[in-house]
Amino acid sequence: MNVISRGIKNAFRNFTRLVAIVIIVGIVIGLSLAMVVARQAVDSKINQVKSNVGTTITIQPAGIRGFSGSGNPLTQSQINEIKNFQHITSLSESLNARLNSSQTNLVADVNLNNFGRRFLQNQFSGNSSFNFTPPVTIEGTNDPTNLSNSIGGGTFKLQSGSSFNGNPNQDVALVGTNLATKNNLTTGSTFKAYGSTFKVIGIYSSGNNFSNDQIIIPLLALQNLSSQPNTVTKVIVGVDSLSNIDALTSKISSTLGSSADVTNSIQQTQNALTPLKNIQTISLYSFIGSIIAAAVIIFLLMIMIVRERRKEIGVLKAIGASNSKIILQFVIEAITLTLLGSIVGIVFGFLASAPITKVLVSSSSSSGTSQSSGFGSSGSNINNLRNHFNHQFLGGLRSNLINVHAIVGWSIVIEGVAIAIGIGILGSLAASSIIAKIRPLEVIRTE
Repeated sequence: MNVISRGIKNAFRNFTRLVAIVIIVGIVIGLSLAMVVARQAVDSKINQVKSNVGTTITIQPAGIRGFSGSGNPLTQSQINEIKNFQHITSLSESLNARLNSSQTNLVADVNLNNFGRRFLQNQFSGNSSFNFTPPVTIEGTNDPTNLSNSIGGGTFKLQSGSSFNGNPNQDVALVGTNLATKNNLTTGSTFKAYGSTFKVIGIYSSGNNFSNDQIIIPLLALQNLSSQPNTVTKVIVGVDSLSNIDALTSKISSTLGSSADVTNSIQQTQNALTPLKNIQTISLYSFIGSIIAAAVIIFLLMIMIVRERRKEIGVLKAIGASNSKIILQFVIEAITLTLLGSIVGIVFGFLASAPITKVLVSSSSSSGTSQSSGFGSSGSNINNLRNHFNHQFLGGLRSNLINVHAIVGWSIVIEGVAIAIGIGILGSLAASSIIAKIRPLEVIRTE
């Protein structure tokens, strides 16, 4: 029997030991594979996020979060202070508000069956007469096709009609597809808001349900009708170059002082990348730990196997077998065990990579969310409901941003098997080095 066939056969000589070794090695290799997949998925997502970095600066009243929080709206005079700064290419201004049932004849396309029922039971327990009607979101803007100012965000796509330009003081409106369907609105229809009659000049889609359930009207119209003249709640500043964005952010922040929160797209991207980089670090350390564990396990197993077969090794050496052939026999045995473990590890890695990546993402994103989910004080249960609604929505945006898909490719599998075989060879060589010290007569005499 040649060395290779003898090494393969030796791997199967003890079935119980074989199963135990294959399971242990398989779990370690599978965990290593899952960590590689998680890191690769996160790397892909980081590159995707970085590729979408824009050249914009966001200005909001200090402390504001959606429709909750503290602070006062920004004024037109404050905006005028910065609008002529160098490197600014555009200023997209907006004012957001909500229309209750006494201010409009429209009905929001909001289903409270899931979120609303659970939350209202907590907030309004004992008040059986409470009847909450979801408000209709309305946005006044001088840049209607730019939804970066919108609470819901998205990409503006005109479904029918036309848009308005600049900032006219006209009672015209663009209506999201969901809100239009809910209220049977089409281009040319009219509706009531703030006691005025608005004409629908266009129906748009944004790509998400929240923005599709709102109204967009000219900024001046909303300022006048809502008794908020010369005020805005958000400004998006377009910058001519990524290299100028930090300096311009600092200049705007210094000019507006404590009355405004000024952030830029780079900072926002870094905030989004923080949890992803945490996962990247965790997966790297876990992979290194798994590799070390695999090497130690295989080394100890081979030492155990070598010690068990001291008599056999002594006999082989006594009949003329060289150290290299005996060592090769153990290396083949280790490779066989490692390959069998790799098969189990690949299956485990395929099954575990996506759940492990999801757990890492969820844990990291929850940590990031808990640090930035503070809400302004509320004076009523209605405000609490709005705060919770904003929190749920913003949390969804964060989840979408860091949604990472773990995909096990054949290249990863091949690399994983190659690493496992390499570890098996090194571990068996290290353990088999003991063979060189065994003297046949000593072994036979002690046995």
